[in-house]
Amino acid sequence: MKKLNLILAAMFFALAASAYAQKADAPKAATAASATKEMPKDTKAELIDINSADEKTLMTLKGIGDATAKKIIKSRPYSGKDDLLKKAVVSEKVYTDIKDEIIAKQKK
Repeated sequence: MKKLNLILAAMFFALAASAYAQKADAPKAATAASATKEMPKDTKAELIDINSADEKTLMTLKGIGDATAKKIIKSRPYSGKDDLLKKAVVSEKVYTDIKDEIIAKQKK
């Protein structure tokens, strides 16, 4: 009986340690997930072009809903991504949230 109690106690501590380890890793996982949201500046191939993206693609950006996506499309062309602010298409907060994920490519 003592042996069974020791085995059960060891299993309990192993489970508790595992749960604690997962809990301790949770903030790191959230940080890694948010880090993927912020695109490095050298990843221009993945940037969304506000001069050519369709409504569905624009709506993947934080703070951009159906109406704002339509407004972005209607206000084209943009000479730079900051035109979204200059033309009052999006708020400063929304622009701050998306500026690292967009680009305004120019026609050649």
